[in-house]
Amino acid sequence: SKRSSHGNAFFTGFGKNRRIVFFDTLLNKLGANEIEAIMAHELGHFKHKHIIKRMAFMVLGSFVFFALLGYVSDKSWFYQGLGVSLPSHGDYHALTLVLFALVLPTFTFWLTPLNSRLSRRDEFQADAFAAQHSDANDLISALVKLYDDNASTLTPDPAYSAYYDSHPPATIRIRHLKGLMGAQP
Repeated sequence: SKRSSHGNAFFTGFGKNRRIVFFDTLLNKLGANEIEAIMAHELGHFKHKHIIKRMAFMVLGSFVFFALLGYVSDKSWFYQGLGVSLPSHGDYHALTLVLFALVLPTFTFWLTPLNSRLSRRDEFQADAFAAQHSDANDLISALVKLYDDNASTLTPDPAYSAYYDSHPPATIRIRHLKGLMGAQP
């Protein structure tokens, strides 16, 4: 690929516009059975409605964002707390938006581990779907290649990973998949 040397695949779209996208770099590095396993994983995201759930979460978050923005927009303590004097006349909505955008990460930072945990749960569900509908060993092989290709550490710091990582560490995903293989008839 001209844009990236990393391999990736993802499910995207709604209705008739649903797609599974494979980077050409990924297709060049995986065998046919590994590609099938990755496709089954991506279909697992569709089957479990992960994109719809994520979009609903984002819409809800947007409502909360705008409700809070509306609430603080006319509160003098908001501006005073940031050391900003409001102009005595004129429209200050742009200033409010900029200030709110600057302070928002202070509050949303604490939501990061929840978002990461939900994302990792989705990955485990998609892995389980793939293990049921393809060969789990092929998915394991493909995941090892993906983690290696993307220079992901195979043994990340557990605290950092729990807080920030949207995908489970490779060792945990592999252990989970092997556990599923043992549970299958």
